[in-house]
Amino acid sequence: MTESFPRRHARTRRFTLGAPRSYVIPQPGGRVLFLRSLDGEDAVNRLWELDVATGRERLVADPATLADGPDTELPAAERARRERARESADGIVAYDVDGGGQQAVFALGGGLWLCDISAGTSRPLPTEPGAYDPRLDSTGSRVAYVVGDSLRIIDLETGDDQLLLSDDDPNVSWGTAEFIAGEEMGRTRGHWWSPDTSSLLVEWVDVSSVPVWHIAAPATPAAEPNAVRYPHAGAANALVGLALATLDGDLTPVTWDATAFPYLARVDWTDRQLLLTVQSRDQRTLVVLDVDTNDGTTTERWRDTDPHWVELADGVPRLADDKLVTLADRHGARRLLVDGQPISPDGLQVRSVLGHDEEGVFAAATTEPTEQHVVHIDWDGTVSPLTSEPGVHSAAIGAGHVVVQSAVTGQVRTAVQLWPNGPTIENRAADPELELNIRFLELGPQALRAALLLPRPEVDPGGPLPVLLDPYGGPHAQRVLRSHGGHLTSQWFADQGFAVLVIDNRGTPARGPEWERSIRGDLAAPVLDDQIEGLDAALAIEPRLDPDRVAIRGWSFGGYLAALAAMRRPDRIHAAIAGAPVTDWRLYDTHYTERYLGHPDEEPENYERTDLCADAHLLERPLLLIHGLADDNVVVAHTLTLSQALLEHGRPHRVLPLSGVTHMTPQEVVAENLLLLQIEFLREALPTP
Repeated sequence: MTESFPRRHARTRRFTLGAPRSYVIPQPGGRVLFLRSLDGEDAVNRLWELDVATGRERLVADPATLADGPDTELPAAERARRERARESADGIVAYDVDGGGQQAVFALGGGLWLCDISAGTSRPLPTEPGAYDPRLDSTGSRVAYVVGDSLRIIDLETGDDQLLLSDDDPNVSWGTAEFIAGEEMGRTRGHWWSPDTSSLLVEWVDVSSVPVWHIAAPATPAAEPNAVRYPHAGAANALVGLALATLDGDLTPVTWDATAFPYLARVDWTDRQLLLTVQSRDQRTLVVLDVDTNDGTTTERWRDTDPHWVELADGVPRLADDKLVTLADRHGARRLLVDGQPISPDGLQVRSVLGHDEEGVFAAATTEPTEQHVVHIDWDGTVSPLTSEPGVHSAAIGAGHVVVQSAVTGQVRTAVQLWPNGPTIENRAADPELELNIRFLELGPQALRAALLLPRPEVDPGGPLPVLLDPYGGPHAQRVLRSHGGHLTSQWFADQGFAVLVIDNRGTPARGPEWERSIRGDLAAPVLDDQIEGLDAALAIEPRLDPDRVAIRGWSFGGYLAALAAMRRPDRIHAAIAGAPVTDWRLYDTHYTERYLGHPDEEPENYERTDLCADAHLLERPLLLIHGLADDNVVVAHTLTLSQALLEHGRPHRVLPLSGVTHMTPQEVVAENLLLLQIEFLREALPTP
């Protein structure tokens, strides 16, 4: 008998295991390195090599032969880094390669391993226990790595392991990114080798002023609560700085106005220049700085301002020869800028920069919000698409090669191929054995992008269908994309007898700066209004949707939206499932929250109008709250404070606590049963007439 979808979905980590990822294309070309597990149920990533000329794949490093239980003794800092990166796999989850692509280094279970790529052999390095985040210098002679709060260097020829930077203050760390950088800015590293390998740029972090919160384990009362430094909205952030360190440990501080620009967003160091990107706390100003590596002084090279906020983008800033490449919102689009001048055309939303060559820039870009394509933008602004099939395409660029990854609706697995007609990289992800019955729609006056999923014909119960809204709804993420894997769970819910409606509301990406910034000051009303507008429009075009049986489910921001809908629109929403919801934005982190709502001391009304606890007296409909007790991103206090407010107003509701679970839910049994319990709740809350 075939296993149920919930079990296969959980066992395969949402059908991501066995898929290739983390591509590196080293000089001089001809090879592509990547990570992949053996199959769709194997969670242990291995390091592989593709020979471009022959198309042959070769296993380079296999953790199963290197160490017993490689991820059972992960250092706490590495576990935290993986949580920030939403990393659910085991084995080799990250690696670094020297300048010639001859050696790779990676962490396994608190130790470091060096791999000779050509020979396919690996050896452990004699490092201090608890090592993580190893970085090779370009010559392949030394590895810098972090242990605890210290940065160390090991000489690969002699085996000498040197403490480079440390501090007696337990609140100060060297060489690792702070919480806000990893969680909100997409920067997960804190040390960088110089191109000539004579020194390192090292981040130091002082968390002494950041509030201490405690993450308890109620199911294990003898365990000490985990104390974390959490910079919630309005509170102090960690102090962050940089220093240039020689191999002897001599330090040259890198200086900029850290009071005006406390956020260190990006570092880009090439043989031409060291660039920093820093932000003001209100995120309305972003500055790119040139660093003089002789004395650590900085000079402003480019500045961007916005009355709402300046968006951070992946892949920029970067130097292409002597051209400064950036992305910025100009005249209704996110545009590619070269030396401050926009060159990309109207109507093209440039999402990220993937790489560059002599003729121009490779980018991920959008003209239709449900699709993403890989394009080449010449220095004169000419755009040449590399992909055309409707779907979500991305790429890795290097050494004259372009590796394109394509996720397309109806295509069970993501395809990976060297562009334009090169060899493919095998995707070994499990087949979900679930076809989609999906329609992409444009709903209402705003042409809200939506996906409607109905039961497949073989399981269709016939008659009117209860409606399940299944959004995320928050900034920086889309649900309505023309890919296959992103809609599998929605289709499973549909096959249980629901019409599942997924809507991307105002604030979501790919529809231009005005669309994204329309939620500034209010993360509640515009988002909920759009969901109801989309629901009404769908009811008008699909007669099978039952307007008297409408539920909503979501996780994280989607959980916030679900609880919000149940309380503010009981006339339209009849039940809600809120997973890991933010209920009081004062309890969420600085960088994310203050971008959209401002500082709580300066704009308290924005927090008041978006506070779910203040709406607790409005609840009339069944509400299921789900939260991981080990969540250090959206802490469980969000759900508990809302539950307390609901109880004080005499509003019945359910709370499902998940012991030992963080903001992710990778545990197989937990992930499987969460889906089954949600279906039971919905069937009870929306009974068939």
